[in-house]
Amino acid sequence: MTEDDRATVRLTTAQALVRWMMAQRSELLDGTEVPLFGGVFAIFGHGNVLGLGTALAEVREQLPTWRGQTEQGMALAAVGFARATDRRQVMAATSSIGPGALNMVTAAGVAHANRLPVLLLPGDTFAGRAPDPVLQQVEHFGDPTTSVNDAFRAVARYFDRITRPEQLLATLPQVARVLTDPADTGPVVLALPQDVQVEEFDFPARMFHTRLHRVPRQRPDVQDLTEAAGILRRAQRPLLVAGGGVRYSGAAAGLLEFAGNHGIPVAETSAGRTLMPEPHPLNAGGLGTIGSASANALAADADVVLAVGTRLQDFTTSSWSVFAADASIVSVNAARFDAVKHAAHAVVGDARVTLAELDSALTGWQAPPAWAERAGAERAAWDAHIDTLRAGSSDGLLSYAQVIGVVNEASTEQDYVLGSSGGIPGELNGGWRATAVASMDLEYGFSCMGYEIAGPWGASIARAASHPGGIVTALLGDGSYLMLNSELFSAAFAGHRFVAVLCDNDGYAVIHRLQTAQGAAGFNNLLIDCAGPGAKPDGAESVRVDFAAHAASLGCAVVDLPAGSDVAELRAGYARARELAVAGNRPAVLVCRTDPSAWTESGAWWEVGVPSSLSGFPAYQQGKAGQLRWSG
Repeated sequence: MTEDDRATVRLTTAQALVRWMMAQRSELLDGTEVPLFGGVFAIFGHGNVLGLGTALAEVREQLPTWRGQTEQGMALAAVGFARATDRRQVMAATSSIGPGALNMVTAAGVAHANRLPVLLLPGDTFAGRAPDPVLQQVEHFGDPTTSVNDAFRAVARYFDRITRPEQLLATLPQVARVLTDPADTGPVVLALPQDVQVEEFDFPARMFHTRLHRVPRQRPDVQDLTEAAGILRRAQRPLLVAGGGVRYSGAAAGLLEFAGNHGIPVAETSAGRTLMPEPHPLNAGGLGTIGSASANALAADADVVLAVGTRLQDFTTSSWSVFAADASIVSVNAARFDAVKHAAHAVVGDARVTLAELDSALTGWQAPPAWAERAGAERAAWDAHIDTLRAGSSDGLLSYAQVIGVVNEASTEQDYVLGSSGGIPGELNGGWRATAVASMDLEYGFSCMGYEIAGPWGASIARAASHPGGIVTALLGDGSYLMLNSELFSAAFAGHRFVAVLCDNDGYAVIHRLQTAQGAAGFNNLLIDCAGPGAKPDGAESVRVDFAAHAASLGCAVVDLPAGSDVAELRAGYARARELAVAGNRPAVLVCRTDPSAWTESGAWWEVGVPSSLSGFPAYQQGKAGQLRWSG
């Protein structure tokens, strides 16, 4: 051991954590080296302001700290940042103890469900316990070691409570592993008791040496790959399902080459959307409940399904009704947990490497040309249907399809579109036409309302340098806006621009649709079906939100389209919103009134719990037969 190896640096726990974060580097898909941690979102309180807050203040020029308005919002912004960097960079988020910490649990769930890396640093109570019980401490009568931060255990990939400074030596390598390992990535939670944050220790200097993290590319087992090739060679109607793992592996080009070499149509999951170029004869469209009729028709007849980088959740598989019962499934995934689902033939490996090796193993083989020709015909019919919906009459209220169409037509290869909850995901997954590879964030793993405000803040930070001429556009409903809008102020204050297209349909319209389509009466979803005098649509007692005035009060530029605006006015309004966002370096909110009952239909089934009293309703019976059309 050299003298340098024996050198130590005396730091507080918080200082050591921050210095370690600054020493971590990451390699992007193009080989560029960048900081692993792009910054920190923070709301300070008594649990973190003096320990971690002081340490962050000391390095504010090297590691930027952005002030949030809600802990959930800033942690969701960190999720949006991770997706926009293809999981190659990470944002941290820190809070005080108690409610501040618990507010981040929802965001941890979003990151966990979507397999996205974030580092959450909630403050905690005193490890020494001398002042217990402290402000915001929840006492557990039978376990004094428990705090509210234990709630994170259900939604964390890696959880630790640092009760001694030297514990960082053991835990930080594991933190880096989880944040950068495609098979195990997700939210990391380090609970930091406030007394431990300021405790000093002689840390080894080598702990802070620069370390470059390259995403490992695991090669598949040779026998598993050979058997997968054999299954595909016997296929007459193969379908490739491309998930988010293809995006994060940087395998889009390899996917396109593989599909072309073997004549295999490609359907995309919500996490895999915009991997295939538009137009392309093998691009079948979005798959599943909120997908396209074209991809779903091919899935129903496919005899072999090659699922690459997807966890095959129920909206992708239409509750496992979208595939033929006798179809063989070959699943390629970096995580064995996902690869083995539903008795698939599992091939564990990196998507880009595995597709390349499977391509070689299938040299000389192609699916029957008639199958690829059918894929092109199905997609052409679906595109014509979408064109009809986009061109349809507004009849006083715009449809979601028209809103999506306007944004789609105006978007360039520098732009990025984002959606999460309500009816928007069905329109994006089914009807959006890719403008560039990996140009969409469709958070439909957790379908978190409010992500559409916080996520674009993080995405705009992530893309500011890589896509300086581009705009992030978030599409959301009035329900999401009301649930979590405060990060509009955060982005405006910090000078981060994006466009939020707010579709006001007077309530939770998509859940109203689910409710009534199964035979139940409308109740507590549309505002007119809720208790209180404010529910009345007209008259002195009617209570509605002035979204334009509210967004303006948060520092946003605003374009407010009156009810009855047509597509031409929407087009002009969206162009103006883009201009205002760029000119002001702040969010621009476009408010438009949309039809609560007009949806793009995929023709797919989704399994939900239905009371026996409704089981005789015709729509439910049609759904059981696979005919109920549901896009929300």
